[in-house]
Formats: sequence, C-alpha cells, structure tokens
Amino acid sequence: MEITPMPSFKKSPGGVSQSASAQDAVWNHDEVALLLIDYQKEMFDQIHSETGPQRIDLNIRFLIRVANALDIPVILSTVGVEMGVNGPTRSSIAAELPDTRVIDRSSMNAWEDTEFHEAILVTKKKRLIVCALYTEICLAFPVIEALKEGFEVMYVADAVGGRSQLAHATALQRLANAGAIPNTTLALSTELFRDWKSSQAERLRPILVWYLGELNGYSASA
Repeated sequence: MEITPMPSFKKSPGGVSQSASAQDAVWNHDEVALLLIDYQKEMFDQIHSETGPQRIDLNIRFLIRVANALDIPVILSTVGVEMGVNGPTRSSIAAELPDTRVIDRSSMNAWEDTEFHEAILVTKKKRLIVCALYTEICLAFPVIEALKEGFEVMYVADAVGGRSQLAHATALQRLANAGAIPNTTLALSTELFRDWKSSQAERLRPILVWYLGELNGYSASA
C-alpha cells in the first residue's frame, strides 16, 4: 500500500504549559498514569475483535511516545513469563520502554498483584489510563477494582482487544456501566495537551505527524 506523506504542522509561538480544564472534566497530562497490561505475543495471537493486532500495536506505541514526551509515568505488566507460560512483552512495544521495569505476575487480575498495585500508588496519580489484552479479562478486572478503590479510570477502546467481538464489546459495556471513561487513541492524545500553543503541543507535534503517517499503512482490521 502506498503511504501518502503527511504535511508537517507549523510551529506555534507558544510554550506555556497546558492548564487543567475549568470543570476538571477533561483530563490533563500532569494528572495521569498509563497502565499497559499483557501486550504479549500469546495475547496478540488471539485478538479477534474490531481493531486488529497490528493497529493495536501501533496505537500502544503511539501512546507510549505520548507518555514519554509528557513525562507521564508508565507501568508495564506481563502475566506468566516467570512461570514459563507466556513470552515477554511484544518486542516492538518493549523497544519503546527500554528502561521500564516489567512487573510479571500470575494473577489474571493485575490489581491483585501487590507489586503492580504498589507501583500505581507510588505515582500518586488518581486518574489512570488503562490498556490491556484481553479486554474481557485483563482490562476489565483491574479497571473495576480501581474504580471501587476510588480511582478515576479511562480505557482506550482502539488500543485493546478481545478473543471475540462479542467478548470485547460486552467488556467495554461492563466497564462503561461501572463508571470507567471510554476514549480512543488519537482523541486521548489531544486531550492531554488541547492547545496548539502549549509547550506540550510542541513536544507532541512530531509524534502526531509520525502516527498519522503510519495510519495510512494500516486498515482497522490489520
């Protein structure tokens, strides 16, 4: 597939850090942590929901670059690696987080893992952005637990996937009914800076250009 070059954004004269929204309803870059759970080969191989594995991989890599540019803490977890059941984080994703400690666990519910839970508390962030494979298990369980513990939680619907479309859609409905906030990858990235004159926008422009260019090479089901 031919990839059409993306136009570059014009540099803005800005530089002031983006402030929080007046109603505190739209999330700001300095109040969140990004949780990435079980982006491993074994999970990618069994994704059969509307956003395909290659697009999910791209979306997660983009979110990591956004987080790194905005100094958002990232917590990375795997399941069953030390037990010899699963392999490590997919190499394309791990390459974006070379210095991040991976928290491996045995529980399907990451919230029940002491090391994972403590890592979240250390960030002192009460707003969590959570992405995981699969939607119906490793995303649903910790999100519901976090909500009960008083955290605000957002999930990124096109950066997660399930073993079937029905399982994926049912889990997303369960999360929304429980009070979690649905979002999508590109919308989330813009929510975290919002003003093209902000210093955050200056950092994100090249990342956005890269991502939008990459999207031309992917179909939603890829």
